[in-house]
Amino acid sequence: MADDAREIENLLYTYAERIDAGDLDGVAELFAHGRILPSPDASREVSFAGKEQVRGMYEAATRLYEDGSPRTKHVTSNAIIEVAEDAQKASTRSYFTVFQQTEELPLQPIISGRYHDTFHRIEGRWWFETRIMRADLAGDLSHPLLFSLG
Repeated sequence: MADDAREIENLLYTYAERIDAGDLDGVAELFAHGRILPSPDASREVSFAGKEQVRGMYEAATRLYEDGSPRTKHVTSNAIIEVAEDAQKASTRSYFTVFQQTEELPLQPIISGRYHDTFHRIEGRWWFETRIMRADLAGDLSHPLLFSLG
């Protein structure tokens, strides 16, 4: 199970790496067999499922700068990983903190919260099944987002 936990942990970090690179296709690929619920209160009907919908969600929300990135660094920490006995399902709870720096914005944390994720194994490979994003603290989000949360 340690290998399974490491593979799942690597998915958490791969998400951060891809979103910070502006690789929206790569982020969407992680959810090819899964969905994102943008808040804990969102129903499955309000979720974004599969590559196309997840890509569309990030494309509509993420401001990309001249270098092709959102100029962010997502830090994922405090991951608690639980793998089912049959090693076909798993869940995690983790924290995230996003830092950003632009020409107008000095380096600073802009949002932090928690991810509640589930995973499933398909043909021997781990995939995100669901991701629920829970924002706990938020600063100036006008630089990374194309819309207002408030």
